[in-house]
Amino acid sequence: MAAAWQRPYLNVFKHFRVEEWKRSAREGDVAALTDTRLKGTIYRIRGSSPASSYLQLPRTGTQSLGLAGRYLYLLFRPLPCKHFVIHLDVTTEEHQVVRISFSTLFKEFKSTATWLQFPFVCGAAAGLVNDRTARTSRRDLVGAAPADVRWTCLVLDLRSILSLYLNRRYSHLKSIKLCANLLVKNLCTSDLVFDPGVTFSEARQADLACHGIAPMPREMAFPVPKGGKWHDLYDYIRFPPEGSKLLYDSIQKSCSGPVAGDQVSEDSVHQPPQLVMLTKAVRDRLSLVHQITSPKAMLRRCPVITKSIPEVHLTAPGPPRAGPAVDQELEKNQRPYSVGDTGQSQAVSDGGIHVYAHQRSERTVQAMHASSEEVGEALRSHSSPKVALGRLQSIYRKGPGPGVLAGRRVPVRRRLLPDPILKLRTIIGFGGCSTKWALWTRNNSAVVYPCHAVIVTLQIQTGEQRFFIGHTDKVSALAFNGSSTLLASAQGGPLSVVRVWDFPTGTCLSVFKSHVRSLLSLSFSYSGTVLCGVGKDGHGKTMVVVWNTAQVTCGGEVAMLAKAHTDVDIQALKIAFFDDTRMVSCGRDNVRLWRVRNGVLRSCPLDLGEYHSLEFSDLAFEEGHVAEREPEDRTLFVCSRSGHVLEVDYKNICVRSARRLLPAQPRGCPRQDQAGSGTGPGIAINSISLSSAFCATGSEDGYLRLWPLDFSAVVLEAEHEAPVSSVCISRDSRKVLCTTAAGNLGYLDIQSRDYNTLMRSHEDSVLAFSVEGIWNQMATVSQDSTIRVWDLTSMQQLYDFTAAEEMPCAVAFHPTQQILACGFDSGMVRTFSLADSDLLVEHKQHRTVIIGLTFSPDGNFMFSSCLQGTLALYNGMVQKSHVLRVLGNVVARDAGSSPDALVVSRDSRLLAFVGPSKYVVTMMEACSLDELLRVDISVLDLNSTALDSAVRVYFAPVPRGELLVSTSSNKILVLDVKTGRLVREVSPVHKLSCSSLALSEDGRYLLTAGDKVIKVWDYQMGFDINFQVYIGHSEPVRQVAFTPDQRQVISVGDAIFLWDFLALPAERSPPGRVHSCEPALLPGAEGSSEKLKDTSETPRQTVPLPLLSSPPCLDVSSVHQAGRQSISSESDKEEEAGLRDSSKTVVNGDAGASVLVVESVRNEELIVVRPRVRQESSKSPEESANEPSKETKSPKSQCSVRPDSYRHFTPRFKASMLPQSFSSPPAGSEVLKLKAVIGYNGNGRGNMVWNPDTGFFAYTCGCIIVVEDLHSGSQTHWLGHAEEISTLAVSHDAWVLASASGKRNEDSHCQICIWNIQNGVCTANLFHHKTQVQAMAFSRDDRFLVTLGDYSDQTIALWNTYTYELMSSTCISEPVHDVAFSPFSHRELACAGKGAIMFWLLEQQGADVNLRVHQAPSPAVLGPVELTSLCYGADALLYSGTNSGQICVWDTETNRCFMTWEADEGEIGVLLCRHNRLVSGSNTKRIRLWEVTAVQELRLKGPDARSSSVLLQHEITLDGTIVSAAFDDSLEMGIVGTTAGTLWYINWTENTSIRLISGHKNKVTEVCFSPDETQCVTCGEDGSVRIWSLGSMELVVQFQVLNQSCQCLAWEPHPIVACGAESQHVVAGYSDGTIRVFNISRTEMELKMQPHATALTAIAYSMDGEMVLSGGKDGLVAVSSPHTGMTLHVLADHKGSPITVLQCTGKQYHDFGVEGSELWLATSLDRRVSIWASDWLKNKCELLDWLSFPAPAGPEGLSSLPPSLAAFCPWEPGTLVYVGFGMQKEALFYSLRKKQVVEKISLPYFATSLSLSPAACFMAVGFGERLLRLLRCPASDVQDYAGHDDTVHLCCFASSGRRLLTASHSAVLLWELTGS
Repeated sequence: MAAAWQRPYLNVFKHFRVEEWKRSAREGDVAALTDTRLKGTIYRIRGSSPASSYLQLPRTGTQSLGLAGRYLYLLFRPLPCKHFVIHLDVTTEEHQVVRISFSTLFKEFKSTATWLQFPFVCGAAAGLVNDRTARTSRRDLVGAAPADVRWTCLVLDLRSILSLYLNRRYSHLKSIKLCANLLVKNLCTSDLVFDPGVTFSEARQADLACHGIAPMPREMAFPVPKGGKWHDLYDYIRFPPEGSKLLYDSIQKSCSGPVAGDQVSEDSVHQPPQLVMLTKAVRDRLSLVHQITSPKAMLRRCPVITKSIPEVHLTAPGPPRAGPAVDQELEKNQRPYSVGDTGQSQAVSDGGIHVYAHQRSERTVQAMHASSEEVGEALRSHSSPKVALGRLQSIYRKGPGPGVLAGRRVPVRRRLLPDPILKLRTIIGFGGCSTKWALWTRNNSAVVYPCHAVIVTLQIQTGEQRFFIGHTDKVSALAFNGSSTLLASAQGGPLSVVRVWDFPTGTCLSVFKSHVRSLLSLSFSYSGTVLCGVGKDGHGKTMVVVWNTAQVTCGGEVAMLAKAHTDVDIQALKIAFFDDTRMVSCGRDNVRLWRVRNGVLRSCPLDLGEYHSLEFSDLAFEEGHVAEREPEDRTLFVCSRSGHVLEVDYKNICVRSARRLLPAQPRGCPRQDQAGSGTGPGIAINSISLSSAFCATGSEDGYLRLWPLDFSAVVLEAEHEAPVSSVCISRDSRKVLCTTAAGNLGYLDIQSRDYNTLMRSHEDSVLAFSVEGIWNQMATVSQDSTIRVWDLTSMQQLYDFTAAEEMPCAVAFHPTQQILACGFDSGMVRTFSLADSDLLVEHKQHRTVIIGLTFSPDGNFMFSSCLQGTLALYNGMVQKSHVLRVLGNVVARDAGSSPDALVVSRDSRLLAFVGPSKYVVTMMEACSLDELLRVDISVLDLNSTALDSAVRVYFAPVPRGELLVSTSSNKILVLDVKTGRLVREVSPVHKLSCSSLALSEDGRYLLTAGDKVIKVWDYQMGFDINFQVYIGHSEPVRQVAFTPDQRQVISVGDAIFLWDFLALPAERSPPGRVHSCEPALLPGAEGSSEKLKDTSETPRQTVPLPLLSSPPCLDVSSVHQAGRQSISSESDKEEEAGLRDSSKTVVNGDAGASVLVVESVRNEELIVVRPRVRQESSKSPEESANEPSKETKSPKSQCSVRPDSYRHFTPRFKASMLPQSFSSPPAGSEVLKLKAVIGYNGNGRGNMVWNPDTGFFAYTCGCIIVVEDLHSGSQTHWLGHAEEISTLAVSHDAWVLASASGKRNEDSHCQICIWNIQNGVCTANLFHHKTQVQAMAFSRDDRFLVTLGDYSDQTIALWNTYTYELMSSTCISEPVHDVAFSPFSHRELACAGKGAIMFWLLEQQGADVNLRVHQAPSPAVLGPVELTSLCYGADALLYSGTNSGQICVWDTETNRCFMTWEADEGEIGVLLCRHNRLVSGSNTKRIRLWEVTAVQELRLKGPDARSSSVLLQHEITLDGTIVSAAFDDSLEMGIVGTTAGTLWYINWTENTSIRLISGHKNKVTEVCFSPDETQCVTCGEDGSVRIWSLGSMELVVQFQVLNQSCQCLAWEPHPIVACGAESQHVVAGYSDGTIRVFNISRTEMELKMQPHATALTAIAYSMDGEMVLSGGKDGLVAVSSPHTGMTLHVLADHKGSPITVLQCTGKQYHDFGVEGSELWLATSLDRRVSIWASDWLKNKCELLDWLSFPAPAGPEGLSSLPPSLAAFCPWEPGTLVYVGFGMQKEALFYSLRKKQVVEKISLPYFATSLSLSPAACFMAVGFGERLLRLLRCPASDVQDYAGHDDTVHLCCFASSGRRLLTASHSAVLLWELTGS
């Protein structure tokens, strides 16, 4: 709504006085003209391009127009045959700036989160054309304005544009920019719709004002001659069109006429705007949208008029039903809206509640129905069940007329049964407003306490609970009368009411307003005739109210006797048990006596004397109500928070005595709490209770103490973990009830001296829970930062975990193990072992609040998601789970936190969630996170007034194949999981959006939670009334779910509610019907009420019979039974026709060993489909099906889990993408040449090769293959991969090298390159495996190459090395880790996998190759192990390593394992054997040499062998896990690679290890050259600073700081000459805020200082090296001395944003008008650059310039903002270059003299690194797209260079300009400039 001064409209040009140009800006040719036709001033804006001339309001971008009008009226005319552009910046209510642009230059609609671009279609005439008659394409209409373009009134509905296109709420118009070429008359804003075609008289006659339509004001109108019509002369465009909820892709004259104007002629061809398809899901399913939203034949809606009044049936009561208030509507006004063949959805509303009123005559009202408002009023107003009954009956007498008969029955309505279907059983919780109220019943067998809005009676022996439900907010006070027959309760909140209950029956006798805004305390008189309350009124003033309750038990009303306001503080007030008119109160600084007389409440203070300043907390009268003396002759005890207990003589109104209770003596002294008058701090007493023999106190130190009445010493005490809130002695003086501030309730048995805890509860709202069925336990997380585990049977707390400074927000039980996973608001995911009460593992994949955490039902996987949209997949089969895959930006960020954001189908195959936006629901394959389906929720209802968004999702049971989605418009959508088709919808579900969903396992009942209620639905919606409503929670219900046994329902919010589910169990399926366990990707709909037409599979009618003798099969996991194909032979001799599911078994020597023939098969129904190497797209499917395939398919597990083996390769996670364009330099004209690569990729597996005969040595670093001469150290680099290389293999003759990497953006398969070693040329590229290649090997004669896919691919492929054609491909059911050819036969190879070795035999018949395989299991003595590595030994021996450290020896002739030994404590990932020596490498960082001569003798002679042992000859421990190894033929020397990024030379003869190649393991954070360019320095996140020699590229020295990350460094510019020797220094900044100065010459740290409190982000030396400038993460810049360590200056100009760059340069002393010989700049992440002039000797530092570069409000498609970088330009003194996130992707040259940008160079992407050559006009820019660009300035010639496999985040020129360093993650590349 616009402000008052902006109504009814605002003339923008007039208000801002555009003609004066003070509050507006103009650029280019902008002139004011007088138009004779329009009879007024217009503004002409023209120019060669729209950006060159413009008119802008307001003048600067930092100002705002602040115009809140909904409609913007623009009166303009485009210049003929020209283009124009108009920009509007509008601000949303979320304070986000969105730019709306429209232009004739735009060819199509584009949208981002902050920018909407609309093409504007100019019309030459006023024609109206519909889609069928339009002959001109819309693209042809977009263009320059026609010659006869007309003046136009454009009305932009800014609110609707933001709502429809971005789902944002409009706040105000910020700025307007009108760009050439156009004429503008005026701009106006208003909340009204003005129609130019209506005159004022016509508007009055038609009374258009009531329709929101007004005639155009005079100063906004175009002149119309007499007799003329406005629409014949001008164009009127309203965008979006009135009432439209569709999205249009252009602004043009609408096909719908003006609001009240005349019809327009139809003589011009003009195509209406098209609908915008914003997402791919909408485009793909447009026909589906029309299908599901097309009108269907439905019953007409007609109101049902109630013509009779229901009878009230009174029956004998059962036990009181606690809690259900079942909400049903008798008036059903409409039929359900449903889509689909069956399953009608009943239209429902929150209606009213089902009330169970219990009369004192023990008769129960069974069925009463009313609207929620009427029933709520009845419950608030009645004072007895009879009155309530009459009130409810009167509701139904409000019929259509007086002729309604009360004796007629309502027609019987079919409803959900049983009714009620839920019964409240237990509530875990205590407190609410406070934890001080807990009372004993008169018989001392039960306690009464509040749990938020419910009052609970708990039997202390049995634990049985009874409930008093009726309050709508938290109960703030409780009170019993003397006989415990009446219970009074008060609720807090704005509607503060008091309820009086008949305690034995649980009946509410009266409900009345308290007249107090918030009641804090209640006190009943002993007789129960007077009730007194204390609280605060609306002004915060203390108020005491006294009510007469004498008639309440007889059905009478409660009347107020008196009330009084007071300024004193009251903490406790009690009515004297001997006089109902007398009361006593205590509080801060006062004790007062009250009395009611003649309807007036008066009080008098007690003279406290020296105790007048105490804070009194509670009081109690001396025990006894039978007066042997005068009633007033009583002693009153008052306690205080200072430890004082005052004995007050009530009769004489004086303090009789005062005692101070002191705490325990200091440690070392005997403990003795005592009363005295000491001066130390006393016991802060919160509560006091008296019996005839002793006194009980509860204090702030957590102690419950029992004292004698003289308080001489403590008799008994009990310590609690939290302060004691209240104490209450039972009537028999045998027990003391105690409550604590932590929500614990218990009692002390005085006789047995035992303390019994009755209830433990969370101190704050419960956020989520998880239930498991094996141990029958429940885990909850709460805002009190605790994780608690409960026993569901006893409801007792078992475990309590507390997270320091973190709040748990999600929890999940492992389905089969005693493991609990919990997600925290810090992004941490932790798993706990409940059996050991220990933390198992911490996962740090997330950086913000965890909103989703769950296990798959089979326990194989765990999933987590966070508020940033990241989704992680973990292996849940092992106790210490590990990450399998992480995806970014897939879960909706704006969906908010919820305990069930991620849901997995019951068969563990599908994962569903809301994302990537809140309008989309995504389904993925659970085992791989491969996306299967997206459903756009927002398009399912085109008639909605707002975009609908998804809130929660839930899977129906597998046979149904349905997904339930609750939406923001209070609907539940039921979608088909195969197609995404809308099956049906339920609406409305709750008054507010549904916060949680749950479905019973039999699919019959649906649970929903919304606001504070729970609903139980019939899932099929087969009744007239399909749901029941249950109340009890005082806060929104966070989560609701069935227990695993389906017998209970649990709901959490303010507390934990356990309900009994009373529905009858589903009937068992008949024996003949067996649900198929088909694990199809998307399950079918068997058992569903919906008959899906697109079902492609038919469930089998009979159960398949098992074979008598099952043949061996590679697949040992669950597969698709209906289409299962065994691996069978197809050769002519062994073909078996008709046996579809059989396998061919061939005996090979040993009768016990069977070999399975694996070769190509012809089958059209195979499950696994693998791509062919050859392109066969030209062939028809029939032709392809009839040809033999080059690959073999076999059963494969649908879900691939990463094996428990480090040997298995996992690529490093990268957020960067490959560039879309690449400007490679012409051959021979390259300026940059890659000279050296620093680093070795320790993440690879087998990615180093060495041939000792030829000396060929190669390894990988990222995507580069480095070929190094071991003698000279020179490197050659082979560039052919774009992704991280996983493994290498070299042929035996060292002529061919094979390398494998992941798939590129455009490829669907990963890449294998074949290199000619002699010339380094890639001769072939192979594409077959879909994910990663795990291992490769050449055959003995180099004729074959075998490649092995990883655990997700599970494919073994065989290639012909002559032609590199795929000869055979076989899918394997389990992941395989290693492969090797036999050195004795090119026909034999072996693979090591999960618990087995696969022995393969190649048989070649012509061009076909058959693979025979025998799977030999590992010895049973090893248990379930992974065979992780293997190698062939001498004469029919095969060695394999395991993940448990065992080495197995196999006989390749019999394919059996005959020997094992424990070779290591960890997993063995590398094995090499030569003759009788074996090398093993493991993840214990050890490499060992074994003597295995005895193995061969043991194989031949068995037990008769002389020796059966192997000998460990040598052992060397390296710096990381062993991942690659290559040795000579005698195993005397070799090269070994580790995960630390190091390659070691190993010499067993000398038992030495020498570092050959080293590099950073983690990310490199800074690189720098030495001034003399003989060395360079790097630092990394591992805390190391490393100095490298540029001549040999060897590591010279390394400085290591433990437990810190080195973030930045700088080399001293001028070495200091001392004593004839140069002293070189490097300064480094660390993550703890420290700076360390290292002396390179002496290899030591000289100085350490800490000028920052946060991590350093940039550091630099001054030009003379006498100062160090450092910048921190908090934006502070410090100037320190590297000699003394003193910090001289701290500059806070950039405070709040991390410093990204610090750079110094020289200048003339008086240059730029400031003193100083040095110029330096600081750049911060918020796109601000400050330039300073300094003279450090004179202690001068002056700000020269301050630059701020604009940027859009929010980036689209960027996971994080690019850095802001700036540097002084060496070849242009006084100029700096800036790159960063901004309006355009460009490099800006800013002149410090001209104070403006003098040059712009366009960039393809946002830069991530920048460096300028000091010698030549070259600029190096790195990008997040793995691209390095070299630009020659000022000509802007570009050359792009590859070689990086991740973001190029660092680049640095040497001072000579001849060298360049770049870094990408851990790889450092050294370039030479050859063409400069």
